[in-house]
Amino acid sequence: MNDLAQLLVERIAAGLSRKTVTSCSRWALKYRVMGKPFPGPWTFQHHPWLRGMHDSEADFNVGRKCAQVGFTETALNDVFFHIDVKRTDCLYVLPAAAPDATDFSSGRFDPALELSPHLARIFSDVKNVGHKRAGSVNLYIRGARSRSGLKSIPVGLVVLDEVDEMDKDNVALAMERTAGQNERKIWAISTPSLPGHGIDLLFEDTTQEHFFFRCPACSRHTELIFPESLVITAEDRFDPKVKDSHLICKECQAVLPHETKSDWLANGIWVAERTDRDARGFYINQLYSSAEVCRPVALAEYWLNAQGNPSAEREFWNSKMGLPFIPADARLTDEQINACIGGYASVERYQGRNFVTMGVDVGSRWLHYEVDELLVTGAATTDINSQVRVKVLKAGKVKQFEELDKLLRDYQVNACVVDSLPERRKALEFASRNFGRVRLCFYGQGVQGKLIQRSKDNEVEPLVTVDRTSWLDASLGRFRQGLIQLPLDIGEEYKTHLKALVRKVSNDKLGNPVGQYVKIDKDEDHHSHARNYAEIAIPLALSFAANHDIIS
Repeated sequence: MNDLAQLLVERIAAGLSRKTVTSCSRWALKYRVMGKPFPGPWTFQHHPWLRGMHDSEADFNVGRKCAQVGFTETALNDVFFHIDVKRTDCLYVLPAAAPDATDFSSGRFDPALELSPHLARIFSDVKNVGHKRAGSVNLYIRGARSRSGLKSIPVGLVVLDEVDEMDKDNVALAMERTAGQNERKIWAISTPSLPGHGIDLLFEDTTQEHFFFRCPACSRHTELIFPESLVITAEDRFDPKVKDSHLICKECQAVLPHETKSDWLANGIWVAERTDRDARGFYINQLYSSAEVCRPVALAEYWLNAQGNPSAEREFWNSKMGLPFIPADARLTDEQINACIGGYASVERYQGRNFVTMGVDVGSRWLHYEVDELLVTGAATTDINSQVRVKVLKAGKVKQFEELDKLLRDYQVNACVVDSLPERRKALEFASRNFGRVRLCFYGQGVQGKLIQRSKDNEVEPLVTVDRTSWLDASLGRFRQGLIQLPLDIGEEYKTHLKALVRKVSNDKLGNPVGQYVKIDKDEDHHSHARNYAEIAIPLALSFAANHDIIS
């Protein structure tokens, strides 16, 4: 056979072989090559649950994940499959352009091309961090914080990686990039943080599938869940007995050896909890992982070490178990709120002689307000708020700013703090009509503790800037300390809004713990902020001020 004939035979064989690549899983097995911890051609041996995910035909797919279980590689393989076989433009979205998108490009995308010759051949231009080209097909890598970077990119596949770190409005904008496409597909994957927030909220409206396998001992179908499937054989991580920690079948209590995990998981299947949903949702935890850092003893040691450490406990549930979690003291409870209900009804008009404050949160439809009477309990100190008990006279909502003027008069309000956004013009008009009593508030950066920083030209725009977390600690902390009273007829909406904020602690770049309040997506939090603005108004009402800054 001459060279031309040999080349023709090879081309025909390659074409026939190419036609067999009809699914993402087949593409991965044929073309993808991996590095550590499982180097070599792609295999489902160590991650059998990924096969079903690779071949999902649903338009919308949600992965509520822990670390070390391959969800990101699944999404990346689907991107490569769509670019290579379906010739579809794709958008891969990460929380931020830098460092997330740049790290992804250098840590995930580049190694995939270096290890997989087929990928290296199909991509013709990879120099641009945010735009990779495979001939006429495009892969866009974007950060979710930039709305402009998510606009005007029509694509057939969108991957949203680490949804819980993204602004939900920008998530919706990214999803819209597939609108108008004949074939469209979306992947949303993330480690969860809070119940009803981010990926957990998306997961609720899916098939909610768990990976079941047949127990090698009792032959019943079961799954691995914590704590039922992990036997921890010590009460302290330094106890040598912890080395004996192991997995068990929660049905028959038989030991499930970590070393043979790939054998007894090989024929596992995804089982849906909801069969009335079109969107598919996938959940798995590190008890399934074959990685060395996920051995039963490692998970047992981590759990024991997390006891008494809220940050480590949250990390265990979120990153190890792939489940949302709220520490016991991270948000207000019904018991704490109800304990503050006094023996009086809401006051419609105030005729007392104490100082009165009002806080107003501006929403898209309503202006939520809280009016408080201040009961000074001690001498003035550098923390005037700690010397004041608060009696809530009324909490409610109105439609128009003009209705707030009447509240100021009826309750003889000494100081009112109102949300400066989103109705800046209307808020300024309200402040101008009530000069000296109303200030607009920004939640800003660079303001430490409970410092209230006034604008430089306070006569023109009565603006103050505060640290959001410090003041929410003070305003919501009153319920834990019993330093606030609520009327008997306080509404359920008020209570629900207070519970919508969760204090989340994470580490900054230097490893220092930093707290911030995160809202549970499915709930509203307007009364929480009205309460906070009323708290900020306390030192203003009591005239505890310097010329430019107020420290309380």
